[in-house]
Amino acid sequence: MLDLAERTGLAQNTIKRAEGDNGPAPVNTANAKLMVATLQAAGAVFLPAEGDMGAGVRLATPLQPALARRRTHANPADVTP
Repeated sequence: MLDLAERTGLAQNTIKRAEGDNGPAPVNTANAKLMVATLQAAGAVFLPAEGDMGAGVRLATPLQPALARRRTHANPADVTP
């Protein structure tokens, strides 16, 4: 959740609301589209329901490169004087 919040710039509470239900996410359309686009850019492939199988998600490839974080937090321990 924290990683997705950092990558999208959305509040953690927004991500938590979207993850908290199996039905339609209780978030606005713009935020939902941003989360989907960010997950797709990270290699997630959204699969539609088919026959008796429900919808799902899988990785496009296990070798998908990591995305750069949108927010950065300076860690004082990482700074050399």
